[in-house]
Amino acid sequence: RVNNVKEDFFISHLLPDSQWSKAKPLILGSQFLGNRAGGNVNSPYNEGAETISQDGKILIYTICNRPGGMGSCDIYYAIRTDSGWSQPYNIGPPVNTPYWESQPCLSPDNRDLYFVSNRPGGYGGSDIYVSHLQPGGTWGQPVNLGPDINTAGDESSPFIHADNQTLYFASSGWPGVGGVDLYYSRRQPDGSWSKPHDLGYPINTIDHDGSIFVTADGKTAYFASDRSDSHGGLDIYKFELYAGAQPVHTLYVQGYVYDNKTNKRLTATLELIDLGTGKTLTIIPTDQDGSYLVTLPVGKNYAFEVSKRGYLFFSDNFSLKDSTGGKPFQINIGLEPIEVNAHVVLKNIFFDFDKYTLKPESETELDNLVQLLKLNPNVKIRLNGYTDSVGSAEHNLILSQNRAQAVVNYLISKGISESRLSAKGYGSAHPVAPNDTEEGRTLNRRTELVVIGEK
Repeated sequence: RVNNVKEDFFISHLLPDSQWSKAKPLILGSQFLGNRAGGNVNSPYNEGAETISQDGKILIYTICNRPGGMGSCDIYYAIRTDSGWSQPYNIGPPVNTPYWESQPCLSPDNRDLYFVSNRPGGYGGSDIYVSHLQPGGTWGQPVNLGPDINTAGDESSPFIHADNQTLYFASSGWPGVGGVDLYYSRRQPDGSWSKPHDLGYPINTIDHDGSIFVTADGKTAYFASDRSDSHGGLDIYKFELYAGAQPVHTLYVQGYVYDNKTNKRLTATLELIDLGTGKTLTIIPTDQDGSYLVTLPVGKNYAFEVSKRGYLFFSDNFSLKDSTGGKPFQINIGLEPIEVNAHVVLKNIFFDFDKYTLKPESETELDNLVQLLKLNPNVKIRLNGYTDSVGSAEHNLILSQNRAQAVVNYLISKGISESRLSAKGYGSAHPVAPNDTEEGRTLNRRTELVVIGEK
């Protein structure tokens, strides 16, 4: 705090002995998240309540009483570039209003912005709202989180964890120990929020307890409090979260997208799908250098789709059903330019054992294939089907042909001309891995797309 009136950002580093270095202002030349801070984030005005995107490239925060602002306090953002932090940009309407907006928090996929406002139409003094990123890159009309979260009192300090399911916040309106207390709520399958849970004593006290942050592993939380043993005003405290209040364990998936022929980095679009429900969890663009980072809750199976105009899409799937978290997945993705003989394995086409009826979890991949063909109306393709070596050669040949034809039939049902499509079954021929392990047999059971020409 500057002159006990205006706030600035400070930074402290965790030292090898697990102690924190002396805090320093976040100014030109400071080291921030392992990179240059660059631009002077602090100013003569009042900055605070900051949050940083999962990839460390967006700083979104509050500035109060800045000339040109919309209200007393507005939400601003800065972008980290190769040369440092950009100047702050007012996020503008409809997020900012002539009223008070503050305490922003980005969801792990950068598509949801949670914040606090005292605008008219809420349930009390200050409420928590969420705005969703629109296809054009603007923020949509904020939505009040409703009476499951907001009360006639003040709600503040929203923090959505990397699991994108657990929301921590402060409130003076829910029953608690007293003053302002800390709570958490879980996102339900229908998108609503559970009744908030009080973090309880000794975390909550009769004093002000707020501004919570939970580490990526979900085990440690930091918060601010003016309790009796503080050094003055609000101090930062930490504690170990008890199991019931911990978020779902998460894993990071990171990497970059590139052209398979030239190795040039590519911008592209990533889509993550929950294979259990078929629901698309997130659609995000890569950074300009083709890099990406996404966060996934463990305990589920996921499909992963990457697309770019002029290229065959990439697909993969992986299971986090039995995972408890750990090191990030590193997946660098090469895309094939659309040209004759270009080919790609469709890894999210699924059949039951010894069957050729498409499983429901194949639908996202199939629809992406429909879209690819509609965007490239002159392209003709062949679907190749392959099996493992279990069973007779004759049976596997028929099964692989039927599976490839099942994909063709789906495409025709979606309006793709039959003249652009063909199917070929190869049985257990052309294995890509040994058939003496389950892992190898899984790789050999595959459906492949091949560009065979133009009509």
